[in-house]
Amino acid sequence: MLNKTFSLAMVATVASVAFAGQALARDQIRIVGSSTVFPFSTAVAEAFGSSGKFKTPVVESTGSGGGLKLFCAGADLNTPDMTNASRRIKKSEVENCAKNGVADITEVKIGFDGIVLANSKTAAPLNLTKKQIFMALAKQVPVNGKLVDNPYKTWKDVDPSLPDIRIEVLGPPPTSGTRDAFVELAMEGGAKEFEMLAELKKADKKAFKAVAHTVREDGAYIEAGENDNLIVQKLESNADAVGIFGFSFLDQNADKLQGAIVGGVEPTFENIADGKYGISRSLFFYVKDSHVGQVPGIKEFIAEFTSEKAFGEYGYLTEKGLIPLTEAEREKVRADAMALVPLKLM
Repeated sequence: MLNKTFSLAMVATVASVAFAGQALARDQIRIVGSSTVFPFSTAVAEAFGSSGKFKTPVVESTGSGGGLKLFCAGADLNTPDMTNASRRIKKSEVENCAKNGVADITEVKIGFDGIVLANSKTAAPLNLTKKQIFMALAKQVPVNGKLVDNPYKTWKDVDPSLPDIRIEVLGPPPTSGTRDAFVELAMEGGAKEFEMLAELKKADKKAFKAVAHTVREDGAYIEAGENDNLIVQKLESNADAVGIFGFSFLDQNADKLQGAIVGGVEPTFENIADGKYGISRSLFFYVKDSHVGQVPGIKEFIAEFTSEKAFGEYGYLTEKGLIPLTEAEREKVRADAMALVPLKLM
């Protein structure tokens, strides 16, 4: 009897310690997701934590796809409270969330970002079209009316006006929202410039997408992981290389790097804000509503992120390269976010 009592006491003690450990670990907001949104989310986390009312949230850069996978894994407190994304959540991801018990999600659109192709300032600047981008990076391209494995080795092979330099592009992996947006906005836009591919899109959208979105795998495109700062470092050491990442990273490294002109438009803050620059996208974060009230400070963090001093026209996030929403959009986003309005996919 004594042994049984002792055993029960030990179980209770272990359970109590485990629960206390979990509670201690979850008095701090946990955020995962996009490497593009990471610097913005980190800046908000630091400002939020400096108030002294709540612990500074933990922000991890896992890529948009990786973050949504972690976010949707379940509703318990071992899963993230929020995830950042440099593209909108997909229907399949919402379904995966629901399957795992994550039923109520709030979407918060924070602003815009441009995707740039950049190289070292020690190299000649690039002036590209979307068609040329597709020709340089697609796995298969039209040649003489047929789809063939990409034969272009140098930029000059793509177009005589471009440099006689080997195509070497450092870019994000398939888990990245930047990669998703880049293939959709830049490569798909370029693919449609070919008559045979425009016809394919009309006849078979799935087949067209497979051609337009598939990046070559022969070494011309190098997956550089989710760390955009690493791409910046590699461009500094290799003047022939070109990198693909969000405008904010170009903005923060404007002394070392230059952005390619695309379709006759420079990747500047003003051109992205005006919608003139053709490779731009919306940025988001998503909130697991069931964690609000369980993990301290989530609503307060949302309030900080959507405040005028943060994501407003002259907020501290614009200094880091975020392109702000219009005033009317910001007001609506703020109201919906604070009310935890449930996500609705059209």
